[in-house]
Amino acid sequence: MKLILSILAFFIILNANNYTFGQQVIPLYEGKIPNSKETPDKEHENSSHFVSKVSRPTLTVYQPSAGLAKGMAMIVCPGGGYAMLNMNMEGNKVAQQLNAVGITAFVLKYRLPDDSTMVDKSIGPLQDAQRAILILKTRAKEWNIDTTRIGIMGFSAGGHLAVCAATHFSKSFIENPSKISLRPDFMILVYPVISFTDSLAQKNSRTALVGKTPNAEQIAFFSGELQVNSNTPPAFILHAGDDGVVSVRNSIAFYLALQKNKVPSGLHIFPTGQHGFFKQPASTAWFGYCTQWLHENGWLK
Repeated sequence: MKLILSILAFFIILNANNYTFGQQVIPLYEGKIPNSKETPDKEHENSSHFVSKVSRPTLTVYQPSAGLAKGMAMIVCPGGGYAMLNMNMEGNKVAQQLNAVGITAFVLKYRLPDDSTMVDKSIGPLQDAQRAILILKTRAKEWNIDTTRIGIMGFSAGGHLAVCAATHFSKSFIENPSKISLRPDFMILVYPVISFTDSLAQKNSRTALVGKTPNAEQIAFFSGELQVNSNTPPAFILHAGDDGVVSVRNSIAFYLALQKNKVPSGLHIFPTGQHGFFKQPASTAWFGYCTQWLHENGWLK
């Protein structure tokens, strides 16, 4: 009997740690992927579930139980400095947390910038984020989601991608013949890369996306704090003051730009937590702050 119980416990743990089992995985594009070159698929996932060399983007759908679903959706963009994707800690596990409060989650495995797989590597991730928003809006009934409550959440460089999607939605970088709005309704940014300016940039992320010598136009385009206007979606931003990878001044600069443009937003800075929220209080408190903000602002009804 003890042996049987041990085996059952093993499979329960295995299932919990591999939550993508049984979930719906959707190729982001049908047919040719825009802005792509014909190359072999070299995607690789290591033992820590970091995925590199992504050239075939997907969405993985996590649906809460029918009785719990609130009709709200969140696109989740994992981080990894535009060099890899932290698909487990900043993707699959976050999706489980979102499901637990009734939010339908869509984990975006976006293309990673690479001159060998893309014509213009700098816009590949943004194209994928826009495509994800378009899919959610055109297939909303399939997942019982409200098209006026579709948010985008990003971690680190994934936060930079979320900001790009939320500040450059007026121009479509993908085919959108019906001219469906690509504006997310709100954004959740967790220790995000925001700026590509010399004083704030996380240099590895900037180099991966636009190269070692970006021009002034590229720096401005990919600096979220310089792209905010009155139509930018509301944001809730979380960061740790002791972040040694992405300076907390990124989040402060973006929050000030939102305030200047009268975009209702929130900012919470933990005294400690480091990059990745590995330390208290950020490690256990951050998600509670997110859900509180979503409730208070009417997104999580």
